[in-house]
Amino acid sequence: MGAMSRVRTILVTGCSSGIGRHCALRLKDDGWRVFATARAETDLAALRGEGFEALHLDYADTASIHAAFNEVLAATGGRLDALFNNGAYGQPGAVEDLTGEVLRAQFEANFFGWHELTRLVVPVMRKQEVEPGWGQLNWGRGRIVHCSSILGFVPFRWRGAYNASKFALEGLFLTQRMELRGSGIHMSLIEPGPIVSRFTENGLQKFLDNIDIEGSVHARRYEKELARLKAKGGVNRFRLGPEAVYKKLGHALEAPRPRAQYPVTIPSHFMARIRGITPQFLMDRLLLGSD
Repeated sequence: MGAMSRVRTILVTGCSSGIGRHCALRLKDDGWRVFATARAETDLAALRGEGFEALHLDYADTASIHAAFNEVLAATGGRLDALFNNGAYGQPGAVEDLTGEVLRAQFEANFFGWHELTRLVVPVMRKQEVEPGWGQLNWGRGRIVHCSSILGFVPFRWRGAYNASKFALEGLFLTQRMELRGSGIHMSLIEPGPIVSRFTENGLQKFLDNIDIEGSVHARRYEKELARLKAKGGVNRFRLGPEAVYKKLGHALEAPRPRAQYPVTIPSHFMARIRGITPQFLMDRLLLGSD
């Protein structure tokens, strides 16, 4: 990435593993001052051991969001150049098996917490001076990037809670992107398909914790899916490493005119291209596969 006259600052959430950790490391290598967040103290200690300014932030805990944000501003003298909202989890289970409590928890972590943090960041960025960029264009007052998902625009069985949270995220922040036009604040969505991370492992635990498997009409399908995951570990032939996400993040942070949406992996690119031109009954057949 290109260099500017001073070190730029970025807040990256969900840095305990996977996409967040990889992107935080790469950003630090590329000269950014990275404030990396995680929920568990063991993960924070590991991040600090790697030279990060690591902060506790739990999207489901408003107090922790405000505390982490205030720590960042105190450390930077009140400036924040970029935010990468990334931390999330996926709650598996058929929609009819999701209690209201479980669905609300999914939205707290994947939607409301992101909105809370973004609302804190935007006024700070609005007050910042415009940074000179490359050529005749300006880098702007700030960049906000959200790590969404292919499941933010394509529904998938047994992923209703995650689908709903990501669909909501896309709708809210694509709207906000239009509202920020002319402000000097650029907003983008990254939409990965399958990426190497602990996402499947974490989702599996949420499934076991929150879904009444034996009492569900889908019990047989659940058992089949659990057996597949245990046998193959959720292997997907289209899965890419987190560096594929970082490539898109780099463009969203550096380009004079960043894109609104960045699909990542073959499934995400494919679905992004056909979703608007394919009748829903054909999309259903494609998504349902052999069923």
